[in-house]
Amino acid sequence: MNDTKQVITGTLVDARDYLDRFLSDADNVDAIDSAADVLIAALHNNGAIYSCGNGGSMSDAMHFAEELTGRYRDNRAGLSATAISDPGHISCVANDFGYEHIFSRYLQARGRAGDCLFAISTSGSSKNVIKAAEYARDNGIQVISLTGAGGSTLGKLATVDISAGASRYADRVQEVHIKVIHILIELIERAFFPENYAS
Repeated sequence: MNDTKQVITGTLVDARDYLDRFLSDADNVDAIDSAADVLIAALHNNGAIYSCGNGGSMSDAMHFAEELTGRYRDNRAGLSATAISDPGHISCVANDFGYEHIFSRYLQARGRAGDCLFAISTSGSSKNVIKAAEYARDNGIQVISLTGAGGSTLGKLATVDISAGASRYADRVQEVHIKVIHILIELIERAFFPENYAS
């Protein structure tokens, strides 16, 4: 096997092993189940879901929201979800108040008690995500956090924290995050549109 193929195989094996470790902890399955319940309850009660994160986590936050407003698998009605990613808002707030306020300021403007914040941070220590979680907690907005290693500052603020597990690099954490995101979307769809999953 040449060096390139060894890198490819090694990367795939490492990703599989990391996912296997996550799956082997029953608490992780329970956390996903509990998080889905919180998200479903918010939507059932006419609440909205807001998602946020930085960098790759912002991309994941946007992916989560667009799958809910659009569709995941089969056609169905849209669900109320917004990723806090508008560049006008972000650049304005970052310039006038500081980057750490970009997500909390949006929640202050749009969020209401009964809504849910889906907060993503591989480190669990992103200041702007933490500030959003603090605002949410203090204003009747449930918080679902998606983090890396357990026991993070963000995780401790959350109603439910889903921790992918410690990793040397963020990409392994993000690979589990996208799997969790897809599972949550499916569980939400199954709750609201069971006919799409009848077989």
